[in-house]
Amino acid sequence: MAPPKRKTGGGRTTAKGTRPGDGQKYANPTENKAGVHTSSRYTPPVPLEAKLPKVWVPWLMIALLVVGMIVIILRNLVFTGNNWLTLVGLGCILGGLYTATKWR
Repeated sequence: MAPPKRKTGGGRTTAKGTRPGDGQKYANPTENKAGVHTSSRYTPPVPLEAKLPKVWVPWLMIALLVVGMIVIILRNLVFTGNNWLTLVGLGCILGGLYTATKWR
């Protein structure tokens, strides 16, 4: 005696009346501004301006890191009673690290 057949779930995955090779005949054929169908997989190339890094980003990063380090060193050597300088120094260092993530 054979085991009973299992139900595999089901229903149609394609519209009734379609044949293999019809492609995305029933997809939304609207076009975007670039003239590419929204259902296609085409990715336009990235413009050159987006690839080039901005010149000021590494300078700002270095400046923030150095200023933060100097403020923390001065707080420990000269201004020993002020904890706000530690927060300012850490804020500058975190700003430098955040700027480092924007550098390409």
